[in-house]
Amino acid sequence: MADDRFHVYDTTLRDGAQQEGLNLTVVDKLAVARHLDALGVGFIEGGWPGANPKDTEFFRRAQTELDLKHAQLAAFGATRRAGMKAADDPLVAALRESGAPVVTLVAKSHDRHVELALRTTLQENLAMIRDTVSHLRAEGQRVFLDAEHFFDGYKSNPDYALEVLRTAAEAGASVIALCDTNGGMLPDELAEVVHAAVGTSARIGIHCHDDTGCAVANSLAAVKAGATHVQGCANGYGERSGNANLFTVVANLQLKRGFDLVPKEALADMTRIAHAITEVTNVTPNSHAPYVGVSAFAHKAGLHASAIKVDPNLYQHIDPAEVGNDMRMLVSDMAGRASVELKGRELGYELAPDTSRELVNRVKEMEAKGYTFEAADASFELLLRDTVAGESRRHFQVESWRVIVERARGGEVVSEATVKLHAKGERIVATGEGNGPVNALDRAVRLGLERLYPELAGVELIDFKVRILEGAHGTDAVTRVLITSSDAAGEWSTVGVDENIIEASWQALEQAVTYGLLRAGHTA
Repeated sequence: MADDRFHVYDTTLRDGAQQEGLNLTVVDKLAVARHLDALGVGFIEGGWPGANPKDTEFFRRAQTELDLKHAQLAAFGATRRAGMKAADDPLVAALRESGAPVVTLVAKSHDRHVELALRTTLQENLAMIRDTVSHLRAEGQRVFLDAEHFFDGYKSNPDYALEVLRTAAEAGASVIALCDTNGGMLPDELAEVVHAAVGTSARIGIHCHDDTGCAVANSLAAVKAGATHVQGCANGYGERSGNANLFTVVANLQLKRGFDLVPKEALADMTRIAHAITEVTNVTPNSHAPYVGVSAFAHKAGLHASAIKVDPNLYQHIDPAEVGNDMRMLVSDMAGRASVELKGRELGYELAPDTSRELVNRVKEMEAKGYTFEAADASFELLLRDTVAGESRRHFQVESWRVIVERARGGEVVSEATVKLHAKGERIVATGEGNGPVNALDRAVRLGLERLYPELAGVELIDFKVRILEGAHGTDAVTRVLITSSDAAGEWSTVGVDENIIEASWQALEQAVTYGLLRAGHTA
């Protein structure tokens, strides 16, 4: 289990799940918990048993279905209600009976919230904290306390906010996390308040929201000021602008500040874990996320590429492998020879100076027409292969294609495509139907080629994006089409550009099929 000197506490399953559009089933929560445990966090807050049937079910199933190697489960709940004993409060009983070794209680530390939201006295609020903490401690559970609205409460009434901390610590709470619940703090002022809280002799933690864009910075400032417990959510999930991104916090503390928080091999798996959690939550990953985003170590400018060719560390703050990520070279009209040569090396080609110069010129010429290669690596590799070979090489030649779109009597719109191809010495004529022109073309090509190339049965078109490049020209504007395809081993993207949207789509589709055949081991 986790080293108790410094806590990494994840609250994805409770606070993170409050993000708009994020809805986790019990099975989802169990899956996310396994991923977080693989990272090596010390505590996983599973939810609020008793207040939420799904969370009650999670804790019941966790006892038999989770085999945690690093983390301990924490059950979240509130202090007892005003005017009753903790032992008699049914929500406190649900915490007691959750099976979780740790309970995290939320308590008011802002005087106005006590009087206006709880509608009780300041002294009764302290009694609620004291009674609930001591009751759960007597029942054998470890207790953490989230001091809700602490920083706003400190501004309003610092003496009372600090008295909440003292009361909780004296009752047996082993950590009091200071919550920037409204997310309005900035690092310098937050650090001053944390320093004052540390002076109470209570063990202090930090829980930050990102409404000012400072949740990670505020968490780091709190640790610098003496906090030894940091809370956050995977991928920065959470309501409004989200919570502190736990992956960013952990990577910063471990790689920049020298903290030993998670196993080195687990840190090197962080990128995979971050993306695995997005698959469970069905939330599109932030490609620009620090450390774990696919663009976190992507380089586009030619000046950068020239330096990286000499030493990758000149334009990277860490080795991407430390967090399981990779350096990527993006090829665009900003590219110079160094960018192209590095990208070629990434793809397994050592390019001669003349070849790289020719390739740079072709990239810039094509991007001026609307192509984009930074988002279409497969198209760039095909262009690179053609440049090296001195000619265009494909697995099939296109004689012609035709698409008919018909609106039937019942109102259904269907498309029919006919393609005429030459492959392996044969002339192939194939027709396919689909719900749109591109779908029909895709089916026609597969129907025609799958007999000769059966691997195409495992290739899927999984995304299709269209962008109008010259809107001022109206319906005859130049159109860019990006197609993403996949097979059992991964994904690739191709690009087509033309005034005719179907022709642009065909270009991208033809390249997608060609690249899929190359991946399957067929020589063009």
